[in-house]
Amino acid sequence: MTVTSATATSSAPQDLGILGRNQLVNSYETFMTLLAAQIENQDPLKPMDGNQFTEQLVQMTGVQQQLYSNDLLKQLVNNTGTGMSQAVSVLGKEITADTAKATLTNGESKWSYNLGKAAASVSIEVIDSNGKTVAVSAPKNVGAGDQTFTWNGTDLGGVKRANGGEYTLRISPVDASGARITSKIFQRGVVTGVEQVAGQPVLSLAGAKVPWSAVTAVRQSA
Repeated sequence: MTVTSATATSSAPQDLGILGRNQLVNSYETFMTLLAAQIENQDPLKPMDGNQFTEQLVQMTGVQQQLYSNDLLKQLVNNTGTGMSQAVSVLGKEITADTAKATLTNGESKWSYNLGKAAASVSIEVIDSNGKTVAVSAPKNVGAGDQTFTWNGTDLGGVKRANGGEYTLRISPVDASGARITSKIFQRGVVTGVEQVAGQPVLSLAGAKVPWSAVTAVRQSA
């Protein structure tokens, strides 16, 4: 007996949401075309029933509202997929974020950093969005562990920078022998807002904008 093999073909999966929306759009456009033709060609002696006309408009208005609802639902699904719902869950909580960036807010920019061991000195630079060093500091005898640094917004020329600018911190800690010490810069504070930027959640942290992907720890605010 001869066995004949058959090869199954499959089509790419279709987005049912898009198909449904297209159908609604087509139905709405068809309705408006037919309605215009009906009004144009109606018998002047027997005009269209006003109640019937109103009922048809109400029905198609419902179709239009469904289009808007579908768009909002799709946006909600997209937000969930990008972690927006998770980001919202940390509102009012204290987070730690792996970032060296901070925004000048109320005349200040603040950073936290960690030293692997005590440092004889730490060279600190504040760098603007153009890569230019705008402020420097060199604290002595800095202990091991978490430390903080606050810049008052005044640059090397004595000019007070405007709020809203983004700045990056760079540090170079050394021990008594001049050897480099391991260090890490981060942001820590209470989340006061969440927004979506370029499709990704961004947290507001003491005026700074921190990407959700940079968060390394979350805990209840005191």
